[in-house]
Amino acid sequence: MAGTWGRLNIAALVLGFAFLYLPIVLLVIYSFNESRLVTVWAGFSTKWYAALFSNRGLMDAAWVTARVAFLSATVATVLGTMAAVTLTRYARFRGRVLFSGMVFAPLVMPEVITGLSLLLLFVAINFDRGFATVTIAHITFSMCFVAVVVQSRLISFDEALEEAALDLGATPVGAFFQVTLPVILPAVVSGWMLAFTLSLDDLVIASFTSGPGATTLPMKIYSQVRLGVTPEINAACTLLIGVVTVGVIAASLVTKTREVQRRRDEQLAERG
Repeated sequence: MAGTWGRLNIAALVLGFAFLYLPIVLLVIYSFNESRLVTVWAGFSTKWYAALFSNRGLMDAAWVTARVAFLSATVATVLGTMAAVTLTRYARFRGRVLFSGMVFAPLVMPEVITGLSLLLLFVAINFDRGFATVTIAHITFSMCFVAVVVQSRLISFDEALEEAALDLGATPVGAFFQVTLPVILPAVVSGWMLAFTLSLDDLVIASFTSGPGATTLPMKIYSQVRLGVTPEINAACTLLIGVVTVGVIAASLVTKTREVQRRRDEQLAERG
């Protein structure tokens, strides 16, 4: 009976992954299709990648997306790390419940509600929609993800290390940057990569908060897909998948390397 359930679980897992990833694999394969018909294979070709780089609209949207993702991820990482430190180190302060709720609210808030509320805010303060509004919106909803990742690492952080640095004459700020930050850096990098990926992928919030000259790549792809999928869109999506994949692998390697180095340092300290 146990063997039957095991085979059923494996079969369900295989079918689930196939349902999720087979369409992505097909998209990547057909981005190298010779034919302009995206469902008819006519041979291997890379001409659609050349056509993609010649498509001014898609390239401009990709450049806007990259700038928004980099800037919003960086600011969200700083703010999310600060929020995580506050929630971890200061267990009791006036307004902690409200502060915690405001930090983590975007995690459970529907993107439509977030996008609409931000749109109403920008209209109320007469703030012209464009690159700045999209960046602010992405910082708002991605900061909470960084806070969750960093806070999970800070919970297991040994505060005795920071206290030792303070006893040796370091200032609280110096102790944080010289002791705490290097230890939690893998979590910070992972949070940055998560925020960067979420910004690259966002369509709903950007649709509410964007304006003239601030069309992101997901918005551009969605507007063109409604008229029919083209090989250039397959090529653009393949490159986007490649960027995200490389980023995830790089973040994983950094995290693993830092963890191995930390364990080595702990072993050397125990031996010494």
